[in-house]
Amino acid sequence: MASSAASSVRPPRPKKEPQALVIPKNAAEEQKLKLERLMKNPDKAVPIPEKMSEWAPRPPPEFVRDVMGSSAGAGSGEFHVYRHLRRREYQRQDYMDAMAEKQKLDAEFQKRLERNKIAAEEQTAKRRKKRQKLKEKKLLAKKMKLEQKKQKEVSVLAVGCHPANWKIAVVGRGPCPYASS
Repeated sequence: MASSAASSVRPPRPKKEPQALVIPKNAAEEQKLKLERLMKNPDKAVPIPEKMSEWAPRPPPEFVRDVMGSSAGAGSGEFHVYRHLRRREYQRQDYMDAMAEKQKLDAEFQKRLERNKIAAEEQTAKRRKKRQKLKEKKLLAKKMKLEQKKQKEVSVLAVGCHPANWKIAVVGRGPCPYASS
C-alpha cells in the first residue's frame, strides 16, 4: 500500500508569477486588462457567448386536470393555484400581443424600405435619362460643328482662293483677292 501511495504523489506544479493587483478605474481600462489577459496566451480558445434566446411563455396545457368549479368545497389553497394560472395566461397573452406588434412594425419597415428603393430607382432612371440626353446633345453639336467646318472648307474651295488665304475667306472678311471673278 505504501508503494501505491508513493506512486500517486503528483509532481509539484510550476509556480505562477505573482501579478500586481490592478483595479480598473473605467470601462476602457477594464477592457484593456481583459484583452491583455487574452493576449498572454494566444493559443487558448476565446469563449464567445451565444446570443440569448428570446423569452417565450410556456404553451398552455392541452389537458387541464384540476378544473376549478364554482363548488363551495374549494379549499383555501385553490385560490393560489387559480392566481398563478391567471398570471401565466395574462403573461402569455401579453407576449402574443407584443409579438404581433413587433411583426406589424417589421412589415411596415419592410414596406417603407421597398418604397424608398423604388423611389431611388426612379430618381436614378430619371437622372440617367437626363445624362443620356445631354450626351446625345453634345454629340449632335459636335457633329454639326464638324459638318459646318466641312461646308466652310468646301465653300472656300469653291471660291477658288489660294490655300494661304483660306482663313480670311472662312472668317468672312470679304471675297478672296486672289479669286478669279
